[in-house]
Amino acid sequence: MKGERRIQMAEMQPKKPPGRPRGEQTENADRRRRQLVEAAIHSIVHLGMSATTLATVSASAGLSQGVAVFYFKSKENLLIETLRHHYHEYDDHWHKALADAPDDPLEKLMALVFADVDPKICNTRNLTLWNSYWGEAVARPKFAEICEAYDRVRYETLIGFCEAAAPMMVGPYWTPVTVADVLDTMTDGMWTRMHVTPGFMALETGRMLLARFLATVYPSRADRILAHAESLDTKQ
Repeated sequence: MKGERRIQMAEMQPKKPPGRPRGEQTENADRRRRQLVEAAIHSIVHLGMSATTLATVSASAGLSQGVAVFYFKSKENLLIETLRHHYHEYDDHWHKALADAPDDPLEKLMALVFADVDPKICNTRNLTLWNSYWGEAVARPKFAEICEAYDRVRYETLIGFCEAAAPMMVGPYWTPVTVADVLDTMTDGMWTRMHVTPGFMALETGRMLLARFLATVYPSRADRILAHAESLDTKQ
């Protein structure tokens, strides 16, 4: 009798509505986080980093500020996640360029270098974002730590291709490391200059400067380097 009574009481309890499957919850959470990160990029680009708040980001995303607080807790956490997201985009870009390049060290080197002056990555949005984070890196060690970790991987990749292409190198002053350092400095400088004074240098001009430097260091492949650089599309 007691068992029957327990069964009857259990049947009388209101049933809870079925919850969303865990996979769907995760998918929705990821979508919300991406939405907020994209809104953070929009806010940084148009308002600046100091004026970007959870409120401006929420408004841009069309979400309540409570949603931003729920997923990121603070502006600092959101900015960190946004920086990582931006680096993932950049990493995907240059890794794809390498994957598409012929299996030759100088071809790989050109692909890696010219990826930095591809309009898909070198554009007003991205240059504004990069320079906003670089300007804060000294005061915010976490930004510097993230930049160093991602940049180190690309830099070591750059040196690796310079070392593999060393037999084609001409000139007593060049080593794989010095060539890599010049290329890295050139692209960083171009990004800063194009951001600060957009009318100073066209993307095509910057790309050809890089090509001429490579042609000087690897003169046996100069024609190929210059022809390849000229064939690239700089239209956004």
